[in-house]
Amino acid sequence: MPTEGSLVLAQARDLPDLKRFSRRTEGYQWLDGAGISALEPDLEGRFDQGLFFPTEAHLEPRKALAALTQRLSGEFGIEMRYLTDVSGESDDESGVARESDVIVDCRGLAARDRLSDLRGVKGEMLVLYSSEIALKRPVRMLHPRIPVYIVPRGDGHFMIGATSIENDERGRVTGRSMLELLGAVYALHPAFGEAEIVEIGADVRPAFPDNLPRLRRRGNTIYVNGLYRHGFLAAPALARRAAELAFDGTYFPEVMDEDHREW
Repeated sequence: MPTEGSLVLAQARDLPDLKRFSRRTEGYQWLDGAGISALEPDLEGRFDQGLFFPTEAHLEPRKALAALTQRLSGEFGIEMRYLTDVSGESDDESGVARESDVIVDCRGLAARDRLSDLRGVKGEMLVLYSSEIALKRPVRMLHPRIPVYIVPRGDGHFMIGATSIENDERGRVTGRSMLELLGAVYALHPAFGEAEIVEIGADVRPAFPDNLPRLRRRGNTIYVNGLYRHGFLAAPALARRAAELAFDGTYFPEVMDEDHREW
C-alpha cells in the first residue's frame, strides 16, 4: 500500500472551495505551484495552490480484498462460506445460525430486508490508461458540482471516481456522468483527453438518512452497514467496534445511538 500522501487541488475560480475544505480538515500542508510541481512534475504550471496530506495512503480495493481473504483463510484458518443462506433469527435455515453465537450481517444494500431505513446512493467510476502522464499519489479535484478523485493504479492506469446520485439503480452508467468525470480529469491534465477507457463501472452504496454508519444488534445478529462512500476508510474502525460489541457487549454511542422504534 503506497504511502505517498494525497493532493487536493482546485482551479483558480474554485479556490474558495479549497479554503473551505482546509477549514474542515487537518494534517495538511499548503503548497504553492512550485511545491505541487515538486511532488507531481506532470502538473507543473497547472495549479497555483493546493493541500498536501503527507500521511495518507492509497490501495486498490480488489487486490486488498483478495489479500485479506488469503490471510484470513491461510494464516488464521478462518472458513469462508459463500452464497450461504443464513438467518440469525431462526434455527431452521442452513445450520450456520445454530453453529454461531454471533452473526455479523454486512450485506450492504441487500440488508434492506432487515434495515428499513437503508437507502442506495449510486456511484459511477472509470479506469483510464495513459502512457503520457504519471502520478504518484491520489489527486482530489474540488468542483462545486462534481468533485472527483484520480487514483494511480500503476502501469499507467488511473481510477477516476465517483459520482453520487440519489437512486439505487445498479449497473447503468449515464452519458452525463461520464462527461462530468472526463471533463474534470481533462481539467487536471489535457493528456487524459487521449487516455484509453479501460473500464466503466457503476454500483450502489448503502447509506442511512444521515450518511453515517451504524452498528445495530438484533438477537444474535449484528448489522454493520451504512458506510456510504467511505467503506475502506471507515471499515477498520467499525470492524473493531463490531468485534468489541460481539465479544464484550461494549456500547458505542457514536454509531449506535439512534431511534430504535423500528425494532
